[in-house]
Amino acid sequence: MMRRAPLFAILALALGACARPANLPAGPEPGPEPAPPPAVSRTGPPPHDWWQLSPYTEGWRGIGAERAYSELLSKLQPKDTVIVGVIDSGVDINHPDLDDVVWTNPGEIAGNGKDDDGDGYVDDVHGWDFIGGPKGDIDQERLELTRLYAADSVLFEGVNADTLSTARRAEYDRYRGYRKELQSKRAEIQQQLAQTQMVSAAFDRASMLLRQATGSDSLTMQNVQAVNPTAPDVAQAKVIWLELTRQGATKDVIQAAVDDLETQLRYGLNPAFNPRPIVGDDPDDVNQRFYGNNDVIGPDALHGTHVAGIIGAERNNGFGIDGVAAPVRIMSIRTVPDGDERDKDVANAIRYAVDHGAKVVNMSFGKAYSPQKGAVDDAVRYAADHGVLLIHAAGNDAANLDESNNYPTRRYLDGGTAPNWIEVGASTYRGDTLVASFSNYSHTMVDVFAPGEAIYSTVPGGKYENLQGTSMAAPVVTGEAALLMAYFPKLTPRQVKQIILDSATRYPGLQVEQPGESGAMVPFSQLSISGGIVNVYRAVQMAEQMTGRH
Repeated sequence: MMRRAPLFAILALALGACARPANLPAGPEPGPEPAPPPAVSRTGPPPHDWWQLSPYTEGWRGIGAERAYSELLSKLQPKDTVIVGVIDSGVDINHPDLDDVVWTNPGEIAGNGKDDDGDGYVDDVHGWDFIGGPKGDIDQERLELTRLYAADSVLFEGVNADTLSTARRAEYDRYRGYRKELQSKRAEIQQQLAQTQMVSAAFDRASMLLRQATGSDSLTMQNVQAVNPTAPDVAQAKVIWLELTRQGATKDVIQAAVDDLETQLRYGLNPAFNPRPIVGDDPDDVNQRFYGNNDVIGPDALHGTHVAGIIGAERNNGFGIDGVAAPVRIMSIRTVPDGDERDKDVANAIRYAVDHGAKVVNMSFGKAYSPQKGAVDDAVRYAADHGVLLIHAAGNDAANLDESNNYPTRRYLDGGTAPNWIEVGASTYRGDTLVASFSNYSHTMVDVFAPGEAIYSTVPGGKYENLQGTSMAAPVVTGEAALLMAYFPKLTPRQVKQIILDSATRYPGLQVEQPGESGAMVPFSQLSISGGIVNVYRAVQMAEQMTGRH
């Protein structure tokens, strides 16, 4: 699973401060590009729906979806209901803001224990779970690096390299590379854990001192700012608490960061851990299609439920949030554990979505290694052949994808690239930049940016939370694609992709801080192919012009 934007980095920083693709189908030329919005927009905490708002009318660097619905789409009726495949950790299909937009397989009779539609999947009423079996579901998994090391260690642990043939020596060297990287990652996570625990202790102590200073058990920005400390420890507590709180820290948030790091050590980076027998398949057989179960929620559906809400939470129902797209049906394909997904499962999930009518598929996950990439490439080609658009999150490593990998990718092993692919980086609401500090980027591999910080959406149990990451940015674009397909069904997937890229809001000449540790200032236009942030309002205008529908 692609890890959410690294909270650890934010907390550690806060504590330290205290101490376009060519040859696509042509249509009528779009109207002139509107003047770019101000480079620096609103400041302060954003509203929950900031990402749906417009930089032109409300001053928030969102996608203009609400403006599109009120000014453009109110005159039109959707022509189609678009099925969206959500390949993720699972979706809470009982969430009150999602239950009316969940896909139902028309050929399957719920609960009768039969494969009514003959697709090879029994009782797949709302989707399928490729990481479950007859006796349960996988929650935690190892990273792909850990799995590769574990497989090679069986062959090479304790072997004398001098006794190996030339061919075997190359394999041995690969094993040593995996071992070194794994050891390095474990050391890195252990260091982050120690530092985050230090942040936790500092926050707890600061909170205790400030409760005494304010005479209140409830700390707010207002009553902490009003503290006039006379003691040095209280003065330091005030600075620490205010800075961490401005960064979004709470006791629960910090504890979640600690738990996440501990989980990585216990499961993701632990070669001895192997939950795959739960599924009961042969994980090395990429031709095996029919395994899993019909539990589309799973043991931890937070990530997938949040993604699904961004795409298609029911609009105008009087509560919660409005998703980007209407009308849609969300197909949950559970494939992504807490850890790295397997290529075999990803390939089968893409094929399942295509075979069951999805027109766009969201893929908010990624990993550094892809040992069965050929199988994924075949599934991507299968989707392209059937007119299905794939939207993928660029990743949260603040890395240039020209220099590092975040699989799956649009590039095929045997050459060429997938034409039905959109790679999405994360933008922010913050007034001093456009790019989320954690987002991956690339002028050749990332197509476009979309809001991915402080995104308020559905989570299990009928609740809502703010999350951040390119995992949140990708479904914004998936929702935009589904919206265009619903209102303008004559558009081809390639045309939809072209509109999304061409309609993006540009900021000509704007210099932004490049994600990562260099601190270099670079043109925002060089961080993606389109050089922009998605603009639903402009996309609808262009779709109207291309289809002649007004």
